Amino acid sequence: MGWKEWQTEKNEQCRERHELAIERIRLIAAEEAVGAAFCPFFRKTAEFLLLLETMRGKVEGGEWETFTMEEMQELNQALYADILGVQYATSYANPSYAVKMLGQEYGQLLGLLYAEVRGGIPYAFENRVDYLTILGELFIEIYNCFEAEETPEYKALKNIVYWYASDYCDVFLEARIEEQVNPEYTFAADIITGMDLDDDRYLYRFGEYITQNELGTARHLRSLPEETIRKMADVYTEGYRIGFINTGKDLSKKSVVNIRYCLGFEKVIKLAIENFEKMGLKPVIFRAASSVITKKEQIKVGYYGAIPNKQYEYDHRSDQALFMDKRYIERKLDVLKNVYEKNKELAAQFAGPAVIEIFGEKPFSPDVKPEAASYTEAQRSLSLLYDSRSGQITNQYIKGEERGFTIVAYPVPEIGSEYPEIFDEVIRINTLDYKLYEKVQQTMIDVLDQGEYVHILGKDGNQTDLKVQLHHLENPEKETIFENCVADVNIPVGEVFTSPVLEGTQGTLHVSKVYLYELQYKNLKIDFQDGMITDYTCTNFENEEDNKKYIYENILHNHKTLPLGEFAIGTNTTAYVVAKKYGIEDKMPILIAEKMGPHFAVGDTCYSWSEDVRTYNQNGKEIVAKENTVSALRREDTAKAYFHCHTDITIPYEELEEISVVTKEGKKIILLKDGRFALKGTEALNEPLADSD
Repeated sequence: MGWKEWQTEKNEQCRERHELAIERIRLIAAEEAVGAAFCPFFRKTAEFLLLLETMRGKVEGGEWETFTMEEMQELNQALYADILGVQYATSYANPSYAVKMLGQEYGQLLGLLYAEVRGGIPYAFENRVDYLTILGELFIEIYNCFEAEETPEYKALKNIVYWYASDYCDVFLEARIEEQVNPEYTFAADIITGMDLDDDRYLYRFGEYITQNELGTARHLRSLPEETIRKMADVYTEGYRIGFINTGKDLSKKSVVNIRYCLGFEKVIKLAIENFEKMGLKPVIFRAASSVITKKEQIKVGYYGAIPNKQYEYDHRSDQALFMDKRYIERKLDVLKNVYEKNKELAAQFAGPAVIEIFGEKPFSPDVKPEAASYTEAQRSLSLLYDSRSGQITNQYIKGEERGFTIVAYPVPEIGSEYPEIFDEVIRINTLDYKLYEKVQQTMIDVLDQGEYVHILGKDGNQTDLKVQLHHLENPEKETIFENCVADVNIPVGEVFTSPVLEGTQGTLHVSKVYLYELQYKNLKIDFQDGMITDYTCTNFENEEDNKKYIYENILHNHKTLPLGEFAIGTNTTAYVVAKKYGIEDKMPILIAEKMGPHFAVGDTCYSWSEDVRTYNQNGKEIVAKENTVSALRREDTAKAYFHCHTDITIPYEELEEISVVTKEGKKIILLKDGRFALKGTEALNEPLADSD
């Protein structure tokens, strides 16, 4: 039975409940039976639920397919209107406005309700009557409390939200996991393979916010020769396949690949699906989560369209704090375990994600709003506990040592008027001659393998002064410390990387401006002692407490400290020159930016969950620097070994005075001096830099 049949069956099971809920919501939208302070909120929310029902009906009845482009755009705008631009200032989705109009406690809780209702947009387009019924009943239950008494007890309202999340955890979370491993759920795949991709209207069928980025990307891809689209798809899928070969993993044991991308790239994805099918892999293409039950802060995992308001996403990243407790976390973990056990055969066939990222959007630095929900220290501990235990459960059924991945990135039209030229340059960057880089990078690795530590020193205001301790080689003839990355899973080509020894790694990492997970950091500075973070700051906000909290929540992910899990030297000077030429350094994704200078990842190593898989460089030497004293704790307690985060921070070449390796005998060998590669045999890396001077 396919997803359409499943959904039709579920819809019929709750059709009567749904009709009763919609009838009641229509009455709420017209009546004034609650206090004057709350009446506008409930009327606004009821109207939005009715809009979703109208949209769902148009999809279910086939009317949507007959709409003109202009009609689709108008309806798409209507769904997101109150969180766009200046309208967000007076939206109940805005915690500041909700608290101002409804009070601190009610404002936060009803703001969560409003955000959860807004999360129902995709349910309308997927015709999920069951999900929309659940949302409608939650709204009605809370409304009834205000109808019974003008200011109901906050605790009673909080309990309603708590039991909504707890009771429906096995509905939302179960479906979420099944969508991630079961290729029979084909909502997105059906659009990609079955609709006319030369007609812009197909984009609106996904139920995501559509802007000129998505439309412009789709139109640009149509303008390219078929061979170029094919080349993009081949680079993407071949990187995935070769990644399995290079890590000694057997792809033939797998039958499912997860495709993650941003809307607009369907021409490439359609060809990629064909390529993967030739490898024996069926696609799972699931949407980024929209419910407080299933999403992880503001991070998007899955496919999605434009983000209508990044401040809105940031404001609601911690809504779970309004009801989370230990019992709820244990409930989610039980559901997770049971669903994976139920689907263990499918999970075992999961090969891992193949990701197309985008870049070029205006860098975002959020406002810190005291009215937004935030975790208590106890809740932060519970959140970390969930991340740890859920990671262990997932790895039990989707084994890290058996799965692979690939990631590639392309610009969107927002990057500027030279978008077509930049796009062409990125295609060139993503398809550079890996044989040249393999040889040059091996020259660098041969020297690094002699090292005791690497010293990285900044200049011209960059305060970086960091010593990175290297692993000791027992057998240099057969072993190596650094991996020679030549664009298989991690496209484009251009880095050598290792997992440093923590003990002895110390100093300061500083970068003037960097963009991590769609958040901008100004003058990010992190101090290390024995490889662990001891202090951190930035200059995003006037208040130092806000700066530290920003880093704590979004780089440390609520951990008190993190290890330096990776040290790498990026060698893709071509990408660097392109970024400088078009003035897009701060818009480059970390995937490309990490190849444009040395980078440092805080959190887990690149080899987390697969440290014991033997991997080799192209010269046959085994890579032995794959763990540190923290990840080694997996042998005793995996909860202490992994942090479930890995954030790369790159220093651009022009901010570097020197990178040198110091051997065990105390000899200093300079790898990079004043932003240029200085080691004999790496001169080819300076050619793009010389051409740009």
